[in-house]
Amino acid sequence: MSKATNTGFDSQTIEEYRTRIQASGKNYVLDDEDEMTDEYAHFYFVGKFEGKEVIYDAVMYTLRLEHESEMFEIAEHRAAQHFPQYKKITFDEDENGNMETLDPLEEEIGLYMAEVIMELEEEESVKVKEHIDFDEHVDFGVSLDVSLHADTITPSIIEKFITDYNGGNLALDPTLYSFQTEDESE
Repeated sequence: MSKATNTGFDSQTIEEYRTRIQASGKNYVLDDEDEMTDEYAHFYFVGKFEGKEVIYDAVMYTLRLEHESEMFEIAEHRAAQHFPQYKKITFDEDENGNMETLDPLEEEIGLYMAEVIMELEEEESVKVKEHIDFDEHVDFGVSLDVSLHADTITPSIIEKFITDYNGGNLALDPTLYSFQTEDESE
């Protein structure tokens, strides 16, 4: 996608977003179609890219969520290697909104994946660190994928990130982290 056809570089579109951002009282606006959680946010902000104003389409998530995602991907990959008839587990609901039971193969794959994840956690073999991935080859603006070492993603964390990023003062933590699954019952 060229910058000429990417409306995230268009001055009129940038002004529209700037107005929405100003009305929000923050230095960003959340994506209306994506739900913010304690560990994830999808938002837009105005900044510069290669000397030009642009709308950044950013997702931000905690390192813990990144860690869980990495472990799940590894477990899925190993399950695909272990089970010749592997298929992704899909959780379907019945007409009452209750989860339908998994078939025996899905159940076996799920248990195998859980064992892989527990093993990866015990060995602390998956390590993650703060990072930003850029993608300018998107339909709108410049895409940012941001993982930060924070317990939760809050409006103040998002605002500080944008201020530091746009001010050229962003310093990412190079430390590699590994996490343990928290027991919900504690």
